Formats: sequence, structure tokens, C-alpha cells
Amino acid sequence: IGFLLAFFSLSLFAATPEQVKMIQNAAENHVLNSVEVAEGGELVVSAANIDDRIFATDCPNTLTTSSSSSNSSASNITVLVECEPDNWKIYVPVRLTMRVPMVTAANHISRGQVLTENDITISMVDLLRFRRQGFSSIERVVGAKTKKNVKLGDVIEQNDICVVCRNDSVLIQANASGMNITTKGTALSDGSFGE
Repeated sequence: IGFLLAFFSLSLFAATPEQVKMIQNAAENHVLNSVEVAEGGELVVSAANIDDRIFATDCPNTLTTSSSSSNSSASNITVLVECEPDNWKIYVPVRLTMRVPMVTAANHISRGQVLTENDITISMVDLLRFRRQGFSSIERVVGAKTKKNVKLGDVIEQNDICVVCRNDSVLIQANASGMNITTKGTALSDGSFGE
């Protein structure tokens, strides 16, 4: 009898599915409103499942939320959701996925190949899984030569390409006081746009 009474008393105060969803939505909205999104990027958030045996009520006021982090490079942020009038609160872990546009291979690219617009595309890439240096603009990659083989769908990294590659023949120009000197030379190292 004692067990049944305890079970029914817990069920009486257990959260309804609607209340659980309301708590999860509050946590997700907190993260969406507090984490800075990179230009052209998108933030996808997903609150963890909540045990429906927790105590919760239909809060008479708007649920208040807070967290100690707003770091966009974190994979999880824990959000405190609370209802002050009814004196309850719960910590909700929220998973983040930050996706940003990056230049990726549109097909298999061989070492030494000069890249054209047909070889590359812009794809949304999970920033937390890819932390190296890539490109966000196709214009910075077209015309460059690959230093290694690149597979379909791989992000084009800065150390994968060179606009001027080591040992390439180059034209050197010097201008000073109306005088223009031009000569041929050999690149001693790899170089990208602007270097």
C-alpha cells in the first residue's frame, strides 16, 4: 500500500508531455538567442530528453532561462530553466551544431590539377568537426593548383592548394620612379592570393 501511495503521489506531480516540451523549447530558444552565429552560417540546436517524472507545473509566468556559456565552439551547453512563482527548476543539456559555408570538392581532384568552378562547390560544413583553415569563397580557390589528391566532398584547405607553387616559373616585376623592370624567376616556396 505504501509503495502504491508513493507511486501515485509521484505520478500526481510528474510533468506532462506538454510541460516537458515547453521546458525543452525554452532551453533551445535560450541557446539560439545567446550564441553568436558566423556570417552565412546556421545553428541547429536540440535539447536532451527530459525524464517526465520530474516535478513541473504550467508556470503562470514565462519560464526564465540562463547558462554560464554562450560559446559557439562548444558542442553542448547546459541551460537552467526555472519557474520562479512555482519554485521549480531543471538543468537541460542542449546539443549545438554550427554549420558554415565552405569550399568543398565537387568531384575527385588529382594532385597538380588547376581548379575550375566545375571542380568545387560551397557546402554547409559542421564547424565543430572541421577546425582547420578552409575557404568560404570560391573566388579564392579558382585558378589554384592542388598539392595533393582531394576526395569528393572534402573541404579544400589552405595547405591543399597553391596559386604559385614551389619551383614554378614566375614573372617578377619591379616598378620605381617610372622605371619598370621585368624578369623571369623560380618560386622558392608555395604562395596563395595576397602572399
